[in-house]
Amino acid sequence: MALNINKVDSADALVIYLEGRLDTNTSPALEEELKTAITGAVKKLIFDMEKLDYVSSAGLRVLLKAQKIMNKQGSMIIRKAKAEILEIFEVTGFDEILNIQK
Repeated sequence: MALNINKVDSADALVIYLEGRLDTNTSPALEEELKTAITGAVKKLIFDMEKLDYVSSAGLRVLLKAQKIMNKQGSMIIRKAKAEILEIFEVTGFDEILNIQK
C-alpha cells in the first residue's frame, strides 16, 4: 500500500495529511516533501494521521528529523493517530519526543 500526502497551508500552520503506510518504501517521499515544505517560514507543522495505518522505523526517523527542524523554528504536532500508531510511539519512546494530541 502506498502513502498519500496532502498538504494544506494556512496562515498559521502547515497541515500534512498522511494516508496509508509510512514505511521504508514510502518515507523517502515524505522526506522529500518536507525538504521544501518546512522552510523557515513555517512556524507550526501539523501531521494529521487519522488515515495512517502503519509507521515503521524509517517513518519514525523522518518524523524525528522534522521534529528537530521544527524545534528550531516553531512547533510540530501529531494529531488523530490511531491506537496502533500511538502504541508504536509509546513502545519506541517517541511519545516522549513528539507532541501528540490524542
